[in-house]
Amino acid sequence: MIANRIEKRIHIIFICACLIFGAILLKLGYEQIVHQDFTMEKAMNLWQRDFPVAGRRGAILDRNGTALAYDIPSTSVMVVPAQIKEPKQTAAVLADILEADADAIYEKITNHVSTQKLQPEGRLISDEAAVKLENADLDGVYLIQDSQRYYPNHSYLAQVLGFTGIDNQGLAGLELQYEEILGAKKGALQIPFDAKGNQVDLYDETYEASGKGMDVVLTIDANIQDIVEREMNNLMKRYHPKEALAIAMDPNNGEILAMVSKPDFDPNDYQNYDSTIINRNLPIWKSFEPGSTFKSVTFASALDLKLFDMFQDTYYDRGYEMVGGARIKSWKAGGHGLQTFLQVLENSSNPGFVEISRRMGLDHLYEYVMKFGFGNKTNVDLPGESTGIMFEKEAMGEVEQATVAFGQGISVTPIQLVRAFSAIVNGGTLYEPHITKAIQDPATGEIIEEIKPKAVDQVISKETSDLMRYALESVVANGGGKPSYIKGYQIGGKTGTAQKAENGVYMANEYILSFLSAAPMNDPKIVLYVAVDAPDNDVQYGGTVVAPVVKACYEDILPYLEVEKVSEQIPKKKIWLDPVEIEVPNLIGKKKEEIKQEGLVLEWIGEGDTVIAQLPQAGTTLNEGGKVWLYLEEDSFS
Repeated sequence: MIANRIEKRIHIIFICACLIFGAILLKLGYEQIVHQDFTMEKAMNLWQRDFPVAGRRGAILDRNGTALAYDIPSTSVMVVPAQIKEPKQTAAVLADILEADADAIYEKITNHVSTQKLQPEGRLISDEAAVKLENADLDGVYLIQDSQRYYPNHSYLAQVLGFTGIDNQGLAGLELQYEEILGAKKGALQIPFDAKGNQVDLYDETYEASGKGMDVVLTIDANIQDIVEREMNNLMKRYHPKEALAIAMDPNNGEILAMVSKPDFDPNDYQNYDSTIINRNLPIWKSFEPGSTFKSVTFASALDLKLFDMFQDTYYDRGYEMVGGARIKSWKAGGHGLQTFLQVLENSSNPGFVEISRRMGLDHLYEYVMKFGFGNKTNVDLPGESTGIMFEKEAMGEVEQATVAFGQGISVTPIQLVRAFSAIVNGGTLYEPHITKAIQDPATGEIIEEIKPKAVDQVISKETSDLMRYALESVVANGGGKPSYIKGYQIGGKTGTAQKAENGVYMANEYILSFLSAAPMNDPKIVLYVAVDAPDNDVQYGGTVVAPVVKACYEDILPYLEVEKVSEQIPKKKIWLDPVEIEVPNLIGKKKEEIKQEGLVLEWIGEGDTVIAQLPQAGTTLNEGGKVWLYLEEDSFS
């Protein structure tokens, strides 16, 4: 009886054991046959070590395809700590080759991690260092493909382009703005290792290909940018201002052709610059009183309201106007006397603009200031744009109404001024400024997305714009913009000299000098604005310091834009301080002994009797004392 019970129990245990064993076999069979892919994936996740392969970030190009930022192939160092048998010796060799601290490297290569990217010491190493590491053949040390962002023009367009971080991700400027478009998917080389760091030969290495970001094509014209950068660098060397900026824009569609912010930095080495320089794109960030450049907006608004005939109606400038108990003075002691309203603009008469503001009234003045876009962002496609500061209408009294009319008490950004001025000269259309022209496939060159001009509003009539083009050309011919006058090119503009304010108090002898211009005034193709903060110069006027810079830019930009010189141009008003101008004659083919050119310095180059070439060419206007190079050759017929 007892034996039967024992035998029965043994039988039950045996059956249970068989069931358990069977269940185990079934589970193993299920995992090996049915669930094999899932099981292998989990196992491979434990065994595999990922060696990242950098993707190729999209390039940033100018409108003509010139590369402004692109990736170049490079090499970085990756370590597998479990494979490093002699960490101290390995750290010493790495430190020697990479010129780094051995203790810092030792700490990194002994971390309890599967793989470790050695950075910053082993990030983007030189080809020479890569060869040395290859020859050193260190256990657990691998070289991986990486990419380095490169800016071939260095400080050129720096605040606009921005820069990328240690993992090639956008951190500022357009690099940040278009991170999702420029950024590339990373790839990986996956190698199986066991727990001790030994490679598992049973399974193959796998490779996941990296991607490439889209290219961003800008409206920037590298040729125009070159010219403006050159002249702004010259300005910085000559006057040593605290800051300087420039914007060039196509007034007919809002496309930004050039943008400069000084001081600048090299995006290839941004870590060594102050954050206030690398993070401030002055043309869209800096906000300040525009001074007399704003008078172009007020004058255009009054003309649009038909408040005066600028050629016939007059205003007598006695040197000041009383507004709400405050005396608003003219810059010229005693005033300008009797003037047409066109001369009020030419002479930049503050009392004259007080009169214009009175005729406009607060409602109309405020309406036009807002229509021209002041007090609001322009929505330019760049990060960091400021709004400027504009009074609330209810807070404006008689004094504020008068001062806003001539550019005081209002704070604007350069991009706001350029956009408004573009509308003044282009027929009256206010455009949204933009710096991106298209998104492009890097492989095929196919345009994925094209950014088209966006008209915001018709702020003045075409008839008003036509009058303003004449008025602004007259300012350059007869007013404060004379130093920008170029014979044959119809340049128009308005200078500005604005005293700087800090905490609501104007600073002594601290000015922002500026010149807002367009050319050619018969068919405007470019608006150019230059502003200088506190230049080191005794004469603090925009016409004296900034207008010559603008002239130097136009002398190269207008021929590049294929703008032909014209004979019909408002003649420049001469004053006794103006230098004598001499037109260079055609001297090619003349004998050396025949040439007697008074007022110019002639420099002879070569041997011979006959002029075969000259520089500058005939028709160029030089100031008295200018130099002409004449190239000589023997006359073969003599």
